[in-house]
Amino acid sequence: QVKLVESGGGLVQAGGSLRLSCVASGYTFNSHHIGWFRQAPGKEREFVAAISWSGDTKHYGDFVKGRFTISRDSAKTTGYLQMNSLKPEDTAVYYCASGSGRFDSVEYEYWGQGTQVTVSS
Repeated sequence: QVKLVESGGGLVQAGGSLRLSCVASGYTFNSHHIGWFRQAPGKEREFVAAISWSGDTKHYGDFVKGRFTISRDSAKTTGYLQMNSLKPEDTAVYYCASGSGRFDSVEYEYWGQGTQVTVSS
């Protein structure tokens, strides 16, 4: 059974930091890319960041502007999203996803249940 379980969300003041984790199981983690997405109330889901299966290539959404860092630990089959300098507009449910194929057009097959991030002003 494929599972992606996010954790690390919570309430933080503007300017603060959080590190999200995504523990994967039930599939070949090391051959799949990892992506992070977010969705705020009333808004469409938005791409945050992605890291290739090898960890060599990373992409970020334009709004990240150097504040977030995506990483992965193959031994722990876990993906991470380090978020610094958080802003109130970063408030959303954050989802991790995993997929295969070309890194510039990943088909995300597996999704986690999401973790809430709330940034107070």
